[in-house]
Amino acid sequence: MRSSGLLLLNFLFFFFSPILTGLEAKGAFVGTYGINYGRIADNIPSPDKVVLLLKQAKIRNVRIYDADHTVLQAFSGTGLDLVVGLPNGFLKEMSSNADHALTWVKDNVQSFLPNTRIRGIAVGNEVLGGGDSELSGALLGAAKNVYNALKKMNLEETVQITTAHSQAVFADSYPPSSCVFKENVVQFMKPLLEFFDQIGSPFCLNAYPFLAYTYNPTQIDINYALFKPTEGIYDPKTNLRYDNMLDAQIDAAYMALEDAGFKEMEVMITETGWASKGDSDEPAATPENARTYNYNLRKRLAKKKGTPLRPKKVLKAYIFALFNENSKPGKSSETHFGLYKPDGTISYDIGFNSLKSDAPFSSSMLASCYVALVISISVFLVMI
Repeated sequence: MRSSGLLLLNFLFFFFSPILTGLEAKGAFVGTYGINYGRIADNIPSPDKVVLLLKQAKIRNVRIYDADHTVLQAFSGTGLDLVVGLPNGFLKEMSSNADHALTWVKDNVQSFLPNTRIRGIAVGNEVLGGGDSELSGALLGAAKNVYNALKKMNLEETVQITTAHSQAVFADSYPPSSCVFKENVVQFMKPLLEFFDQIGSPFCLNAYPFLAYTYNPTQIDINYALFKPTEGIYDPKTNLRYDNMLDAQIDAAYMALEDAGFKEMEVMITETGWASKGDSDEPAATPENARTYNYNLRKRLAKKKGTPLRPKKVLKAYIFALFNENSKPGKSSETHFGLYKPDGTISYDIGFNSLKSDAPFSSSMLASCYVALVISISVFLVMI
């Protein structure tokens, strides 16, 4: 009886071990495609169902804008790589008090590892260029204190520190070669880049051709914004031609980094997307345009190539967003960036499927079953 039980234990171990050992990959991003899982809504699926949706879509890289424990628990044992967010409202506190940063990291990161694959912490979002000099001044201190907290826990090689910037940090981005950081941003940006360069973090950019076109519809060809055939633009200084706006926005960031002395730093897209509905002054926000942008973007990322200026640096991007978020403030477009509707059906077809109610067990559920079986069999073996 005892030998039979041991054989059963061995079988269960070899059957379930792929589920349990898929937690060792390092780095904040695997592949080229990721998604932003925003939750400013009162009608979207529960985190458990979101996990099933992501696994059905085979989207592994996920960003959230906080460190909600319900979400972190739902992602446990799933094999999905997660970047959590430290909201802007915490920055001043984290900058001025290293102990608070240590407690935050313990409570929201360390306590969920390794089962929840937290691979990054986004310290603030679009802080620089926003006009709040006090908040801008707190960003670097917060990033350093959070990093030092990770280092004390020996997690600095597993969890990457980043912060995302909007286009507002640039003085000019057309043509790309003319791009530099704004004068009132440089005093905060330069030391932040020096720190990120030391710890190996990328420059994270939220880039929206949708917004650029919406603000300048008479000066920008919509085909250029949507990755559709077009003459594009020519940059005489670099002798490079651009057939889509996103590549030009990224290379503009590379030129600003080079001007600041950080030529080798990688640019990663942390937000990009296209609204499927908007106000009367947002006529480009249509389902067809949103489908075209996101479908063509997905194809572009699948090619695993760089930009005209940095052809060897493979572009990685997190799409905005997973769901339409009905509680977001602002213009109508803000609530219509989702690839999915709140009921889990697709907003438009770019190759993903709607959430299936009969989806198979998730890895976390299987792992839980494995643990329960092992405990039951161990008790049984002790009793015989």
